[in-house]
Amino acid sequence: MLSLRNIGLQKGSFTLKKISFDVKEHEYFVILGKTGSGKTLLLETIAGLHKHTGQVSYRRRDITAIPPEKRRVGFVYQDFALFPHLSVVKNIRFSERYRPQTSKVQWDELIDFLDLGDLLQRDIHYLSGGEKQRVALARAIYSRPDILLLDEPLSAIDPSFRNIIMERLKELKQRFQITAIHVTHNFHEAAYLADHIGVMMNGELVQQGSVQNVLHHPASVSIARFLGFRNILPGRLIEPKDNAHYFTVNPALIQISGHALENDYSIRGICRNSNEGLNHHEVMVDADGCVVFVHVPKRNYDPGLIHSGAAVHLSFPPSAVTFYQTSEELDEISV
Repeated sequence: MLSLRNIGLQKGSFTLKKISFDVKEHEYFVILGKTGSGKTLLLETIAGLHKHTGQVSYRRRDITAIPPEKRRVGFVYQDFALFPHLSVVKNIRFSERYRPQTSKVQWDELIDFLDLGDLLQRDIHYLSGGEKQRVALARAIYSRPDILLLDEPLSAIDPSFRNIIMERLKELKQRFQITAIHVTHNFHEAAYLADHIGVMMNGELVQQGSVQNVLHHPASVSIARFLGFRNILPGRLIEPKDNAHYFTVNPALIQISGHALENDYSIRGICRNSNEGLNHHEVMVDADGCVVFVHVPKRNYDPGLIHSGAAVHLSFPPSAVTFYQTSEELDEISV
């Protein structure tokens, strides 16, 4: 297990603030955050590139003071950081200059896994973004790391290759017995790849947990807004005397009908308009001055019920709701 405890670091005007989390052996841990939230700085700190407060330990051994070259950590940067004067094969085998290779990572298996057989003698300059990313991954894996750090590994790749690389990343931990920490701002990457997720904001790890818990039950309004939640609503809509809370609810979990459903929260509102998506209609409902977004599957869409000016009931189970205490950040929310 990799453990970080109270990691703190000042870099110019930016601060990492007492970050603590654990990554289990051979787990894929994804850190979500906006550009400038400190994700790359945290990866570099784990790699041993910066002095910091707090402790980093791996397999119950304190590695805080161990230099980067002795940490058995592989690092894949967003811009790949390949050596332009070396061929593909020489880039991948670069670690042989300072670390003898063993059969732990079989060369043929690695090349086959990343489909690099036809590229080995190619010049780096003539590779596509997806090909460069596969070479960068191969170089990092070939160095036989225990921990692989991935800095926005899909951001510079053409969308046509992104799914291929994601599939390879999904198989990494089992295929090569690697613990991976992947940072990104892309929620879809996180949902597909992660065993566990952490959310970073302004140098702090503000939430961590299972994919389901983090992506569907954000711990604060600011996290919900970062994750793209459309419905961040005042508690009075479902509890008339509640002026102390806001709540979120997934638009896909809201049922729209002509009457309230038993055992569910229910909100009365007026349909304003509807936009047709690929497999659903997004309906906007005015409820006491607040806009509530509802995703209605096309098979359930009833134009007789759902049209501009129609009075409707919005129903959803209590389990779909996450409550938040009112705070200063709610002043920025348009309701």
